[in-house]
Amino acid sequence: MNHTLMTDFYELTMAQTYFLEGKQKEIFYFDIFFRKNPFNGGYTVSGGLDEIIEYIKNFHFGEEEINYLRELGTFKESFLEYLKNLRFTGNIYAVPDGTIIFPNEPVITVKADAVTAQILETAMLAAFNHGSLVTTAAKRITSEAKNIPVMEFGARRARGIDSAIEASKYAFIGGCCGTSNTYAGMKYHIPALGTMAHSLVTECEDEYEAFLGYAKSNPDNCVFLVDTYDTLRSGVPNAIRVANDYLKPNGIPFKGIRIDSGDLAYLSKEARKLLDQAGYTDTKICLSNSLEEYMIRDLQEQGACMDSLGVGDNIAASLERVGGVYKLVATEENKEPIPRIKVSDDSIKTTNPGYKKFYRFYSKETGFALGDVIALAQEEISKEEYTLVHPTETWKTTHLTNYEVREMQVPIFQAGVLVYSQPSLKERQAYCEKEYQSMYPEVTRIRSPHIYYVDLSDALRNLKNNLIKYHTIERKGKKNV
Repeated sequence: MNHTLMTDFYELTMAQTYFLEGKQKEIFYFDIFFRKNPFNGGYTVSGGLDEIIEYIKNFHFGEEEINYLRELGTFKESFLEYLKNLRFTGNIYAVPDGTIIFPNEPVITVKADAVTAQILETAMLAAFNHGSLVTTAAKRITSEAKNIPVMEFGARRARGIDSAIEASKYAFIGGCCGTSNTYAGMKYHIPALGTMAHSLVTECEDEYEAFLGYAKSNPDNCVFLVDTYDTLRSGVPNAIRVANDYLKPNGIPFKGIRIDSGDLAYLSKEARKLLDQAGYTDTKICLSNSLEEYMIRDLQEQGACMDSLGVGDNIAASLERVGGVYKLVATEENKEPIPRIKVSDDSIKTTNPGYKKFYRFYSKETGFALGDVIALAQEEISKEEYTLVHPTETWKTTHLTNYEVREMQVPIFQAGVLVYSQPSLKERQAYCEKEYQSMYPEVTRIRSPHIYYVDLSDALRNLKNNLIKYHTIERKGKKNV
C-alpha cells in the first residue's frame, strides 16, 4: 500500500523549498532518537521496523497523489513533475526490533536526498513511536509476570484497526504468549487465544446453563468467566457443577476459570481452594482487568493464584508515549558529512550533531551491558580499554576493560535496495528476551531504575561544544559588530 502522503503538510512545503532552491540533489542525514524512557522506566524496546520497511519499499507519488497535491494549489508544477519520478535511493541504518535502547541514541539514521529525507519523517516516526511503545509496555508487563504467560487482549482499546493489529505483533515480540486479535493471529501466525465475555452469561437466565452451553460448544476450551454475579458463591461453584455434570463424565478436561473483576488476589486464592477441594487441582486460573506491571507485582507479592494473565489496555492503548524525534544532523559536501546542530535554551532539546554510530560494551565476565557510547561514524572504538565520560558532567567517568563491543545499528537499505531480512516473530521475541537479560536488574526494575550509561565520545562531545559555542556566542558577536 502506498502511504507516501502519510506525511505532515509542512514536510512537503519544505521539500518544495529545497527543490526550488536547487538543493534536491543534496544529501541530508537525519537521526531518529527519543529523549526520555516511557513509564518512568530505565529502558525502552525498539519497534516499528516492519512498517518503516514497507513504507520505504512503496515510496512513490502516483497519479492520484500528484492530482491531489495539484488541487491544493500550493505546489509548483515543476515540483510535482519532479515528485512523479521520486524514489528512495538512500541508506537507512537501524537497530533491530526488540533491541533495548536508551535516550538520545541514534536508533535509526537516514541518509538520502533532501526532498526524500524530509518527506520520510512523519511516517517513520509514527511507526517507531507506536512499535516501540507497545513492545516496551509488553516487555515491562511480561517481565513482572515472570513465568506466568501473558495474553494480549488489547484490540478493542487500541487506536484503530491497524493500530490494534500491529500492537498484537509488537506485544508478542515483547513477550506475550498470544493475542485475542484473530486477524493478527492469522496474519502473523501468533497464537489466537480467548475465553468468553460476560454477555454469554447475562444472556441466559441461569449461569449454570450458560457455562454448560459453552462447554458443549467449546469442549477443548472450557475456561469459564466466573465473576458475572458472584465469583465465589455463584461463578466458581457453577463452573465446578458443569465440570462434574458434563466435562468429567465425557472425559473432557476442566481447563480453567477467568476472574475479571474484584480483589483478584483474594478471589484467586479462594477460588483455588474451591477448585482443589472439588478435585480439580489441575484447573488453571486466569486473571484480567486493567492489569499493569505494578499490579502484577503486587499480585505476586500477595500470593495470588494465577496461571495466566490477560492484559489489554496497558499494552495496546497505553497513555504513555516514546516521543521519538527526527532531526537533521548533517549535510554532505564533496561526499563528506558536515555536522549540523539544533541549539535550544532547553538543554535536552540540543541535538548531538554529525553522522554517528553507537556502540554497546559487554562484560566478558558476566555478559551484562556496561554502557553505551555515541561516536562519530569515522571513529574507531578500542577493543582493549575505553573510558566512558558523561555527556555534560565530564568529571563522571567509567573506565572499562575486559569487554566486548558491539555496533548497534545494522544496514536496512543501501542505495535504495532493501538489504535486511526481518527475523521471524519468534526469533525477534527470543532476541528481545536476550536483550532484556543482558541488562543489569537495577536498570530494568520498574521502580526507581538505575540510569544506564549513554555517553559521548571525546570527539563528538568536543564537536558539540564547539558548535554550541559558535551558534550561541561567536555568531551573535558577529551580528552585534
